[in-house]
Amino acid sequence: MKPNILLLITDQQRWDAMGCSGGWVNTPNLDRIAREGVRFNNCVTTSPVCIPTRLSLATGLYPHNTGVWDNMNHTLSPETPTWMQSVRSAGYRTSLFGKTHLHPHNGDLRDREDLMHSYGLDDVNEIGGPRASARVKSYMTDMWDENGLWDAYREDYRERFSSKSYLVRPSVLGLEYYADVYVGQQAKTYLKDYNRDEPWCCWVSFGGPHEPWDTPEPYASMYDPNEMPSPIPRPPKGDRPNGNLDRKMKNMNPEFEKGEVGRLRADYAGNITLIDDQIGEILDTIQERGELDNTVIIFSSDHGEMNGDYGLIYKSNFLNGAVRVPLLVRTPETLKSKSENRVCHSPAEWIDIGPTLVEVAGGELEHRQFGKSLCTTVNDNNLIHREYAISEYGGEVMLLNQECKVALNTDGEVYLLFNVQTDPNETNNLAGLPKMKELETEVRLQILEFLSQTYTKR
Repeated sequence: MKPNILLLITDQQRWDAMGCSGGWVNTPNLDRIAREGVRFNNCVTTSPVCIPTRLSLATGLYPHNTGVWDNMNHTLSPETPTWMQSVRSAGYRTSLFGKTHLHPHNGDLRDREDLMHSYGLDDVNEIGGPRASARVKSYMTDMWDENGLWDAYREDYRERFSSKSYLVRPSVLGLEYYADVYVGQQAKTYLKDYNRDEPWCCWVSFGGPHEPWDTPEPYASMYDPNEMPSPIPRPPKGDRPNGNLDRKMKNMNPEFEKGEVGRLRADYAGNITLIDDQIGEILDTIQERGELDNTVIIFSSDHGEMNGDYGLIYKSNFLNGAVRVPLLVRTPETLKSKSENRVCHSPAEWIDIGPTLVEVAGGELEHRQFGKSLCTTVNDNNLIHREYAISEYGGEVMLLNQECKVALNTDGEVYLLFNVQTDPNETNNLAGLPKMKELETEVRLQILEFLSQTYTKR
């Protein structure tokens, strides 16, 4: 009997923002998935920004293939092959609850359900992200409007982004109508009532913990800001080439008040625990259906959040806070393993999710794509899944292996070089040092070879 498939995706969740990976956020349900499966400790997003990486997840292509290097108005062509189509062709009923960002967030999302069907998604209840939901119509915003909340939501957003975008203040929606609760409850109801003959593949795509920092009570007060991890300080630049990160640090210098980063992180942690509780309710529903032991579960996030590291907020850079993401894979086979809390330290990429789901569904990916199924490594977490992982942003390319992280600027110069073994917090940039010249040349050639091997005509 084919397993059911549950894909859980969050938006802007750092790799260390789980109990099982960082210890500062309470996530018992994610910890359970990790305990019963495999945690990939060195997974990087294909691009540390929403639209390019979500496009890569759907297609298995890199930004240098799609030409989408940053957030922009882009619609994935309905003719483009996706992993969702392959899973559906393998006999599954596919569904989506939450955010995809595979087309522009404007107008009424329900007008594009035919487009979503062409992507391979049968049953759709799509929402915009937190910012977009102030202007984009969906079933969720209709609910807000019917309860007299949408105007207040819009006003709250207008005020936040006209004064201080990183203001910490509970949402005017309250817990009942908060977007992440809506997504979780819609998925839960769908699975509870599912009565078709086909196995189901349910993609639950939460909009949080993406900023703004507006977690509702009681989660807003759940964590003590004084007990949050201290931010990684911004180190001196040194004599090296410039890149995107330098432009970010030049243009983004939030004037944090004393204790403000702790408040940001406490609110962020509260949102993640809220989502974890919603995941718990979904798991309970699947258990009540008697299907949990025969369900493949994958959890990940599209990119991270700096939350004060290097004096930065948001994402769009190659530092750990933005580029490393959680990745958990739990299958009926891992449930039978005698060992728990297995960790794979090999590099992995966000685009590996699609081929993994297609393999467990018994389907095939017939188009050229560059994701690599995790299934073999899930069955033996000591294997090397990838020799290195790649991330791209704004014309730049980053390579992560088990020894170092290296990033090239748009001129092909190494401007970031960290020893990941001795400098896990990335406070000592070795780029430009004479003793690193040989390594820089070696990795630069490796990146150029990668680009050559993955070239596709657009």
